[in-house]
Amino acid sequence: MAPPALGEFEIIARYFAPLAAREAGALGLLDDAAVVALPPGRSVVVSTDALVASVHFLSDEAADDVAAKTLAVGFSDLAAMGADAVGYTLSLALPRAWSVGCLERWLAGFAAGLGGEQQRLGVSLLGGDTVATPGPLALSITVLGSVESGRALTRAGARPGDRVFVSGTIGDAALGLAVLTGRIEASGPAARDALIRRYRRPAARLALGRRLVGVASAACDVSDGLVADLGHICRASGVSATLEAAAIPLSDAAAAVLAGGSGQLADVVEGGDDYELVFTVPAEHVARLRDIARAADTPVAAIGRIDPEPAEPAAVVRLVDAAGRPMETRRGGYRHF
Repeated sequence: MAPPALGEFEIIARYFAPLAAREAGALGLLDDAAVVALPPGRSVVVSTDALVASVHFLSDEAADDVAAKTLAVGFSDLAAMGADAVGYTLSLALPRAWSVGCLERWLAGFAAGLGGEQQRLGVSLLGGDTVATPGPLALSITVLGSVESGRALTRAGARPGDRVFVSGTIGDAALGLAVLTGRIEASGPAARDALIRRYRRPAARLALGRRLVGVASAACDVSDGLVADLGHICRASGVSATLEAAAIPLSDAAAAVLAGGSGQLADVVEGGDDYELVFTVPAEHVARLRDIARAADTPVAAIGRIDPEPAEPAAVVRLVDAAGRPMETRRGGYRHF
C-alpha cells in the first residue's frame, strides 16, 4: 500500500509553523494573514521575488541551499533600500511527481535551511501558501522591512559627479554557476568550492544597506549583473555612468579564473546572482564610507563615476579599461524574457 500523501495543513504544522513561533503576529500560521506592527515614524518596505527550478537555481540543488538563496534574494532588495528586515511570507508550488519520501526529505532540508538563515538575519516566517503543481518546483517570497519614513534609498537619486561603489566582490556567483554547468574550469578545488558557494549561498547586505541611508544617493542590489543593475540606477536617475574595469573587486578565485583564460570579464560584469550592493555617493559623503564599511563588516570599492544623461539611451553604462578606452559588453545582464 502506498503511503498517504502529506496534506497542506500537515506540511504547514510540521515544517513551517516552528519557523513562525517567535513572531506573535504570525498567529501560529493558523490564520490566512499576519498582523505586523511598525514603530511610529517608520514605513513598510515590501518586495516579492519568484524562483523556479532550472531557471533561478539548478534542479538538483540541495534543499537547504535553495532555502538560503531564497531568503538572500528577497532580503537583498530590502538591503538596497536601506531597510531593516521584519519578516517574510513564502509560497511553495511542490511537484506532484515527487514521492512522499522525497517530499518529506526535501521539506525537512528546506525548513532547516530557512531556520539557519532566519537566525542569521533575525527574522521569522509570517505566513504563505503551499500548493501542488504538475510543473517544476517554484517558490515565491515576499519580504517585509521598515525604514524611517521618507528616508528609503531608491534608484532615482544619482547625480553627475557622484562616485559609484560596490560591496564585496563581483562575478563569483556567475563563475560558480559556469563551473557547476561545466562551461569553465576553476583553478583548483579550493577556488571551485569558493565560487560554487557564492552562487549557492549569497548574502543579503542588510547591515551595509541600513548604514547607507543619508549617505548614498541611489542603490540597487546586483542580481541581473553589475552593468545591468548600475544601468537601472542610471535610467531611474536620468544619468549615465562610467565603470572602470580595473577597479571592479574580484575574489582570489575569480581573479585566478580570469587570469587562466577560462572565464572572461563579461562573465563578471554581466553574470548576475552576486546580491552585492551597487550604490552612488556624493563627493561630500565619500570619506564616511570607510567607517560605514568597517561597522557593517563589509568591504566596499570605488568602481566609477556618474556622468550626465547620455545622448543615446542605450549607452547608459560605459565600461572602460585602465587607460580610459571603451570596452565592449555583450548583452548587458540577465534577461528574464
